[in-house]
Amino acid sequence: MNKKLLIPVVFSSLLFVTACTQQARTSESSIHSKESTHQKEAGHFQYDTQESWQQISGKMQSPIDIALSSVEKMNDGGTIKLDHSSKITNAENNGHSIQVTDSGTATINQRIFSLTQFHFHAESEHTIDGKHYPLEAHFVNQAQDGRMAVIAVFFEEGSENKGFQEVLDDVSDGKKTAILDIQSMFPENRSYYHYLGSLTTPPLTENVEWYIFKEPVQASKDQIKKFQRFYEHNNRNTQSLNDRVILEHDE
Repeated sequence: MNKKLLIPVVFSSLLFVTACTQQARTSESSIHSKESTHQKEAGHFQYDTQESWQQISGKMQSPIDIALSSVEKMNDGGTIKLDHSSKITNAENNGHSIQVTDSGTATINQRIFSLTQFHFHAESEHTIDGKHYPLEAHFVNQAQDGRMAVIAVFFEEGSENKGFQEVLDDVSDGKKTAILDIQSMFPENRSYYHYLGSLTTPPLTENVEWYIFKEPVQASKDQIKKFQRFYEHNNRNTQSLNDRVILEHDE
């Protein structure tokens, strides 16, 4: 072997080994980061850097703070009828929330929407007079013409919620629940607040109908903590109301 080439070859090999070691450490760090119990990474966007999120428009963004002093009574009937399936097809930690694929319908003011999925945020994304709830569930529905309606439910600390526990078990243990007690995740009273807004994750599409039930449901302290081990901060900051009107429907 040419002795003049020995030092460059050895040096080059050391560089290669060092680079591979560093790459392995970086990959391992990335894996541990993704598996962190307090996950802040949200797919292709992060909740800690919301100011960098790109949106296609900005006058009707969600979530918002619902100031009770400015809410107006709804003139039309506004009845909501829910007929969601108890047989879920998938429950997963999708990188920015725990999401459950489900089906069924929501009839809102005699218009039919199909449920596609529901997911959860901690803390709540919407606030009432500036107050957050520990959790907020979003049931995402879509009409035949593409119109979207999201029904939001607040969770407060209290007794254990059977349906929510089944979701947590599915995601934590990898089992699939054939029957989901979905009704336990809706309040008995269907009074709600309504406004026009947007999706709360990129691309933040607007003209989404929001229906936020006034009455919260309960989840136990342990259930809330269990969700927070997945996500303790996957809620978007509240946005400006601008010229929008918040309506309320009372049963």
